[in-house]
Amino acid sequence: MTDSIMSKAATMEIPINSNGDTGTLPEDDSLEQDLQQVMVSGPNLNETSIVSGGYGGTAEGIIPTSSIKGSNMHHSSSSSSMTAEETTRGVAVEKLETMRKWGLNTYKCTKQMISERFGRGSRTVDLELEAQIEVLRDTKRKYENVLRLARALTNHFYNMVQTQHALGDTFADLSQKSPELRDEFGYNAETQKLLCKNGETLLGAVNFFVSSINTLVNKTMEDTLMTIKMYENARLEFDAYRSDLEELSMGPRDAVTMARIDAAQQQYQVHKEKYERLRSDVTIKLKFLEENKVKVMHKQLLLFHNAISAYFAGNQQQLEQTLKQFNIKLRPPGADKPSWLEEQ
Repeated sequence: MTDSIMSKAATMEIPINSNGDTGTLPEDDSLEQDLQQVMVSGPNLNETSIVSGGYGGTAEGIIPTSSIKGSNMHHSSSSSSMTAEETTRGVAVEKLETMRKWGLNTYKCTKQMISERFGRGSRTVDLELEAQIEVLRDTKRKYENVLRLARALTNHFYNMVQTQHALGDTFADLSQKSPELRDEFGYNAETQKLLCKNGETLLGAVNFFVSSINTLVNKTMEDTLMTIKMYENARLEFDAYRSDLEELSMGPRDAVTMARIDAAQQQYQVHKEKYERLRSDVTIKLKFLEENKVKVMHKQLLLFHNAISAYFAGNQQQLEQTLKQFNIKLRPPGADKPSWLEEQ
């Protein structure tokens, strides 16, 4: 049907009169029916052909577009699958390379560690830095003992204050119910309440002391010790690659060995720089830690001494002044609050 329409359209003549107006076309029912059929049904894009030779071209110049579309889709699908395959293969190769490097590094470090323990391998030692590290570890152990004892003191003193509070309430109740001993029970109740109030003030000071020591020991010192651990691991890696380079240098100098020596030299340099950088970090952190420790402990020991002395001397005014001096604020009386141990 399409060929019939195209044939008619190609051979049809449109008469033009002398004034340039088109003349009337002869009515052709078959042509009108064919046009209506084309408009209703429309062309099938999957079956549309590309004519390379124009109207009246031979069948050899007609290329079905469905075959072109199918070919392009197949090519695109193949390219996508190949790209995904290459990406997956690249990730797998990268993971295998990472595992290989990790395994090789672990083997070298384990070998170096065993050699050092059995006295067959040499290790790099910074005597001054090693001494400072040992002093820090010993200091941390002693401060941990101070922290443990201070917490125990807080616990015992908190229980005593609670007992005094309960005893004061009992004395006050008996003062109301025992007219013959009202005065005796009364001033004992007032004494226990005053001791309880001063005890809570002292607990505030001791709790601040414990909190500051805890921060110093378990945060500041621990942070420095973590850097020291990284430094010690870097030192072990450095010695492992140094020993590996020394072993290769003592062997034959053929082409294969020279290539291995060059690779070992590069690895040695990388781990040397890492070791020296971490050694510098440890030195700086130890210096700042010492300065911070002196500053913190000077303040906290003064607080502890003044608060304890004022409490046991019965000097309520000095005790309260001590808390103001160190900016320690207590919770208002009667407020719901956890125990002093729960706040640690």
